[in-house]
Amino acid sequence: MERKVKIIMEIKDQKLHRIASTAIVRKDGKYLIAKRSLDKKVCPGKWTVPGGGLEMSDYINKPKTTADAWYYAIENSLKREIKEEVNLEVDKLHYLCDMTYIRPDGIPGVILSYYCDYKSGEVKLNDESTDYRWVTAEEARSYDLVEGIPEEIEMVDKIIKNG
Repeated sequence: MERKVKIIMEIKDQKLHRIASTAIVRKDGKYLIAKRSLDKKVCPGKWTVPGGGLEMSDYINKPKTTADAWYYAIENSLKREIKEEVNLEVDKLHYLCDMTYIRPDGIPGVILSYYCDYKSGEVKLNDESTDYRWVTAEEARSYDLVEGIPEEIEMVDKIIKNG
């Protein structure tokens, strides 16, 4: 246990954060939510929207978009996560908001939230989720959602309705 605490403190001292992104996917006026597997480290059994962490493989083996960097790594990783988790293709991602938090394992995290329209595919869950629903913003409130997700869905709903 002491080794784990020491490693976490070293991570904190280096100012490293786990970077993740989520997508509120809209189709026919409803939003996709999925129930997290009970073996997930963060928020097991809660309902959420598709998303996941940025991995170096999302950009490191791809051509750089500038001499020294890669643009759109977060968006590319989010599209990959959506495809892996729920088997859907989505249209253009639109930035919604960001959030920081400390994970249960002590690692600081940053979540970048986006919204997008469904493009194609049929929902097929991987082992990270156990169920899914297409819900209205109002219906979303009746699910045991990860903190902040109902408010984010409402934010998107207002953006869409106010065009």
